[in-house]
Amino acid sequence: KEILEKYHDKFTLQWEGVIGSVRVPSQAEWEQLLTNCSAFLFYGMERFMSHILLNRLVAMNIPKCHLMILLDLVRSKQSYQRITNSVIHKSCLHTAIERPTETAMLLSLTGVRSIVANQWYTTLQENAERLDTLSKNLLSIGRTTGQTVRILQK
Repeated sequence: KEILEKYHDKFTLQWEGVIGSVRVPSQAEWEQLLTNCSAFLFYGMERFMSHILLNRLVAMNIPKCHLMILLDLVRSKQSYQRITNSVIHKSCLHTAIERPTETAMLLSLTGVRSIVANQWYTTLQENAERLDTLSKNLLSIGRTTGQTVRILQK
C-alpha cells in the first residue's frame, strides 16, 4: 500500500488488481487481469504458478503483456501448509513447472515479452525493497527494464 501511495501520481491511476489481504482472486479474475494488462505485478507468497491453474494458463494468449514482475517465493507457515496440501494433488511434472525457470519459459510461450522474477526463496522485506527499487527506477526515473534489473543485481 505504501508503494502504491508513493507512486500514485505516476501510472498507478491506471492500475487494476486485487490485494490478496482483502480477498483471494478467482481463476477468472487471474485470467482477466493477465489478458488485459500491458504489465503485470505479482507480489505474494510461495510460487506464482501455485495460485493459478496450469491448464488454463497454457491455453492463454497474453501478447499485450510487455512486462511481468513476479515477486514471489516468500514462505510462511501458513503458505507452506497450503502448498503442502495442494502438492498432494499434483504430479511431479506439474510441481516442476512451478519452478522459476520453467515459469518464465511457460509465460514466454503464452506471449509475455519480458519477465523479472526471483530465482530463489526470499523474505517479504527483501521483496518490498525490490518492489520499491523497481517502482522508483521504472516509474519515477524512467529507466529501461534492463537497466533496472542491473541495479537490482548490484
